[in-house]
Amino acid sequence: MKRTLVKCGWLVTLDDKIGDHKDGELLFTGNRIEAAGKNLNAQADEVIDATDKIVMPGLVNAHMHTWETAIRGIGADWLSPNYMRHIHANLATRYTAEDNYIANLMGALAQIDAGCTTLVDWCHNITNLEMAERAVDGLIDSGIRAVFAHGTAKPPARPGEKPFHETPHPRDRIEALRKGRLSSDDSIVTLAMAILGPDWGSWEVVEHDIRMAREFGLVSSSHTRRREDCVVKDGYAKMLKAGLLGPDHNLVHGTSYDDHDLRVVVDSGASLTSTVLVELHHHIGDTQVARVREYGMLPSLGIDVEPFCSGQMFREMQAALLFARGKEIRINAARGNSPFQIMPVKSREALRWATVGGARAFLMEDRIGTLSPGKKADIVMLRADDINMVPVWDAVSSIVEIAGPGNVDTVIIDGVTRKKDGKLTFATDVLKKRAQELYESGQRIMREGNYVVGQPV
Repeated sequence: MKRTLVKCGWLVTLDDKIGDHKDGELLFTGNRIEAAGKNLNAQADEVIDATDKIVMPGLVNAHMHTWETAIRGIGADWLSPNYMRHIHANLATRYTAEDNYIANLMGALAQIDAGCTTLVDWCHNITNLEMAERAVDGLIDSGIRAVFAHGTAKPPARPGEKPFHETPHPRDRIEALRKGRLSSDDSIVTLAMAILGPDWGSWEVVEHDIRMAREFGLVSSSHTRRREDCVVKDGYAKMLKAGLLGPDHNLVHGTSYDDHDLRVVVDSGASLTSTVLVELHHHIGDTQVARVREYGMLPSLGIDVEPFCSGQMFREMQAALLFARGKEIRINAARGNSPFQIMPVKSREALRWATVGGARAFLMEDRIGTLSPGKKADIVMLRADDINMVPVWDAVSSIVEIAGPGNVDTVIIDGVTRKKDGKLTFATDVLKKRAQELYESGQRIMREGNYVVGQPV
């Protein structure tokens, strides 16, 4: 297998044993990291000169509804009820399998372009196996590392039909995917279940879905909602008591959770993912990054919905850090304490939320999240001499506080270069064609749903 040596200007590994190094080196063979540090004295088939770059682990987007790529930005002024009415009750019902394909392909390519190497695709508009298969095709064709979290559509119930909150996850689709193309947990695209959970589904559905996820060896993930709207009251505590809540379950948001609720999550070993930009956009409660951190958990971060906000993980990470810092400072002042002498939340923590946190939430920490020997070669290089970056005094601070997608020069996923010299390696002519198809997809979906951009919400 090909051995590649990267000569780094700055090497940020996030591996506590290896540390960070000015003028460090990174060696990977095939799709796995072999060594990282200083003066490796390694023989290599290829040497990459990254002496003007910061080399770091790829970002992990732990929650995104990628199928919504074709309708980016249409909900910038919406609140939650508008989202349910316009998306799930209308536009989502207009999607075809090909709409899922083009949205996932272009959405995943955009994530790569912005320095994300792993995407948890929470695909919850699916009504049949073909839609699921084509969504997976889009992820595979992009080259991104992905967790395909199979979800279910939430249309209004027709006369005589069960409402979605009483409908269990379809076994036939999960079985077809798990016994077919997504049977391996070491593949670049793996499977999870995006389930209703107790906030959105009945208790019978919760039991069915969790037990099925465990039968197939899958992580399950569920959205939370306002406590007064939950289908099963105190549902996660009930899950914990029934042995249905553990490290193989991921919760998203939790913005209305109190200390009791968070203690349930912590005690079970489950993870919680915050989507800070969306939560600040319209959620009533605070994003939980600061409180999750206070409870000793490692937060994870995701984008959620591009109809509301940017799909850029750098912005998500920056927003999470600023929120957590501000929260800690305000709490400290409210308690009558003396002002902090040291910043209570450091930049390195936020970088770990956007890398290791997402990896841990989906039980992938042994494969991704840090540039450690034995892990997958998922590597991002930022141009340190860009006008908005220079000079770099502290690489981690520059990554978290200063950098953005425009600084992403190189992206390597599973040892394969997916972006080089600031441009995706995806065929330019095909990309242009796919972009037009994405536009046409969104245009048709909104036309069929009689939705006009900018109409009163």
